[in-house]
Amino acid sequence: MTLRKICEEKAPAFDELFHRSQEAAVHLEMRDGYMRSDAAFIDWSAGKVIDPAERWRDWLAIVKEAAARGIVVRRARIVSEPVSDYIRFEHSVTEGLNIKAGEDVGWLPRRLATDLALPGNDFWVFDQRVALINHFDGNGDALEHEYTEDPRLVSFLYTAFESVWERVVPHAEYRLR
Repeated sequence: MTLRKICEEKAPAFDELFHRSQEAAVHLEMRDGYMRSDAAFIDWSAGKVIDPAERWRDWLAIVKEAAARGIVVRRARIVSEPVSDYIRFEHSVTEGLNIKAGEDVGWLPRRLATDLALPGNDFWVFDQRVALINHFDGNGDALEHEYTEDPRLVSFLYTAFESVWERVVPHAEYRLR
């Protein structure tokens, strides 16, 4: 059996990882575009008003529940500047989605991340014990999630997140370029 197969067999569902969390969940995003075929992005691109509370009701519930239990949820986004249309979209819904749910969100211009040791993929780390690594295709569509409890890998990912977090501009202060 391969390591990936073993990980897939014991991987809890994403919402279960939040439910099991006791302290913190951190997420690092490093792409300039995700799921451009997403209906919300398409509607936003067409000038329609996006209501995050309606579009992402399940996500809001998961993060609000975790935050209500005292779980610290942080999200760092490394972005190229000038930003892509997709990043403009993400920025426009961050207040009503991520912040409203209880996340702390920061933005780091990619040019300020050159000297950081970063992994090749986006990821979540829960309680510095487990990680969910996100794999995407070239268009930003999700392919699979890789679950790991490997202490060395989880430590590397968490350390990478913290190195980014030390430099982020808080969402309320970040201005799109």
